[in-house]
Amino acid sequence: MDFADVITNRYSCKKYSNKAISDDVLNEILEAGRVAPTAKNLQEHRIYVCQKPEDLELIDEITPCRYGAPIVLVVAYDTNNVFTYPGDARDSGIEDASIVATHLMLGAANAGVDSCWLNFFDPTKAKSALELPENEEVLMLLDLGYAAEGAGPLPNHNSRKPLSDTVVFR
Repeated sequence: MDFADVITNRYSCKKYSNKAISDDVLNEILEAGRVAPTAKNLQEHRIYVCQKPEDLELIDEITPCRYGAPIVLVVAYDTNNVFTYPGDARDSGIEDASIVATHLMLGAANAGVDSCWLNFFDPTKAKSALELPENEEVLMLLDLGYAAEGAGPLPNHNSRKPLSDTVVFR
């Protein structure tokens, strides 16, 4: 698929069919995350693939926003393996995990799989419910699946500010 089509046509799916994602397609999506750039190439991200009924039940306890997706990727990062920026005010954990998550989301769209970036959950509760290691922080959840009949973008999906409102040339 043309990259411009991927980034223009991708939307946050809110209703999934029960059509399964093949292992090959899932691996293609995961590979898109694997090749994402990270600070100093530390690759501190962790991706948990939740697809077993008991794991999806845990996700449903964490957020009301699974929308019936058959797979949810939990994107986390290892807080012990991050690059600390000069000034010690920030580190690369959230940034790098966000880049990986974006690659996963766009990789899914490229593979014809719908997705929804979820941030409506308590990361501490998610970490506890999923029994993640103490040194990991959950950034986001990514629903994956094929859109159900009648699903589509929200009415405001194509509403974008002009570049002049968001870009400053200096």
